[in-house]
Amino acid sequence: MLTLDTFLASLAYSFLGIIVFLITFVVVDILTPTKLRVEIVDNRNTAVAILASAVALSIAIIIAAAIHG
Repeated sequence: MLTLDTFLASLAYSFLGIIVFLITFVVVDILTPTKLRVEIVDNRNTAVAILASAVALSIAIIIAAAIHG
């Protein structure tokens, strides 16, 4: 059964996961030679878009595994 404590803990872990995801994705963007947004949107570079999505999915899986335990 869903109690208030369980709901608040889930909400806190969700926000924590989102914050960690955003921070790590910004770090990945900084570590790449060019800005990901410029390459994907302006230059329409499909390879960079696939790389960025793979990195995003990998980070999300790692965060979910770390939170779930």
